[in-house]
Amino acid sequence: MKIGYLRVSTEEQRPDRQIDGLEPICDALYIEKVSAVNRKRPIFEKILDELGPGDTLVVWDLDRAFRSTVDAITQAEQLRERGIDFQIVTLGVDTSTADGKLVYTVIAAFAEHERNRLSERTKEGLRAAVKRGQRLGPPPKMTDAQIRTAKLKIEAKEASVAEMAALNGVHPMTITRSIKRLEEKA
Repeated sequence: MKIGYLRVSTEEQRPDRQIDGLEPICDALYIEKVSAVNRKRPIFEKILDELGPGDTLVVWDLDRAFRSTVDAITQAEQLRERGIDFQIVTLGVDTSTADGKLVYTVIAAFAEHERNRLSERTKEGLRAAVKRGQRLGPPPKMTDAQIRTAKLKIEAKEASVAEMAALNGVHPMTITRSIKRLEEKA
């Protein structure tokens, strides 16, 4: 059997491109929505456990299945030892051949390099944004005016932290942290 493994990193990402590419050549498709660096990939692990001699694991692209070059080479070798072939559709790689094994090893190294470069570029971009004064992360849940009002009411014992949290639709810890941040700014 040819088993297709598809992965997207987030719930917002769509696997349509992978489905369109794998559906015509696979007997079954399994889709996982989890980051490649996540330690637990239950669907991928289930597929690996169920594959048997003569089966083929098919992925659309190398980075859809493996975390690193070492992981890719190790997994491909383990599959080979169990009599399982491996195909990467976009690259036309089939590890059942000597040439396919060579190409696979080289491609795995390049894929890991590209992931590392992407991570570096992302970190550089974030540092540049912070340097220019841009705030990173989600927007604050409370405005400075709301925080000041909450602080005054809590200090005057007109309301508790829990009451101010309920009034502002936030967790009590958000009130505490927000007040602390406001005081540090001052």
